Amino acid sequence: MNQLLKKYPEEINRILSRYPIDRKQAAVMPLLHLAQGEAGFVSRTALQEIAEITGVSATEVASVVGFYTLFHDAPEGKIRMQVCTDLACDLRGAREYLTGLCDQLGVKPGETTEDGLITIEEVKCLAACDKAPLFQAQLGDEVEYHENQTAARTVDWLRSMSAAINGTPLKTVKQEEVNPDEGGSHE
Repeated sequence: MNQLLKKYPEEINRILSRYPIDRKQAAVMPLLHLAQGEAGFVSRTALQEIAEITGVSATEVASVVGFYTLFHDAPEGKIRMQVCTDLACDLRGAREYLTGLCDQLGVKPGETTEDGLITIEEVKCLAACDKAPLFQAQLGDEVEYHENQTAARTVDWLRSMSAAINGTPLKTVKQEEVNPDEGGSHE
């Protein structure tokens, strides 16, 4: 039996009621949000169940997960950080920022810190080229954008998030001082 339907019958019926019966495939994204909300990622089983509910193939559902950066198909860190390194952001120092951040955390893009707290991804276009370097942080269903960043400022933010989430300070490979006069903003 479809576990999503079994576990969330009211929510799924509410989602499906927003769309004409012959357009159930339009409910794929809200159903993906529902499935991801439970485990922090969309499992293969959930992909198949969403395909069954909406009448599309599992491949079509998986293509939506693959296209949108806020959907994930594997368990990763509690904080998922995405750093844009497209050409415009790279010209504003995004690649150096990403390298510095990864060096301090002891990971490479696409990896998760040893404590399972942070996953860093390199992405293309977060739609704020003029405010690069920047990152998008996803914490559960919440998304935050942090613009005009330096690796030190970001690590400082991560330290406060680590303390809030785990009650313990963030462990970094390199320690750098945060200069309060450096730019940066939180949207």
